[in-house]
Amino acid sequence: LYTASPLRAGRESKVARNFFGESSSYSSFDPAKELGVQEPIGFWDPLGLSADKDEATFKRRRAVEIKHGRIAMYATIGYIVPEYYKFPGYL
Repeated sequence: LYTASPLRAGRESKVARNFFGESSSYSSFDPAKELGVQEPIGFWDPLGLSADKDEATFKRRRAVEIKHGRIAMYATIGYIVPEYYKFPGYL
């Protein structure tokens, strides 16, 4: 019987906390070593949102930030394109 499925896991499972990362140790996670940290700025977190050093929360916030950035890019294209391209006819 396959027991590694998250649907078969018990109530004490940490599936929700480890959804974005496989690390179970919170003290070993360092957001300053994640992909995208570059010199000369380094890791920039002016509001201190990653001060708790929780990997799952960090990765979720990163995914949400990317998603919102994509939506903003689509909105910008939706604002610019009608200025240069019009459908034929009177609308």
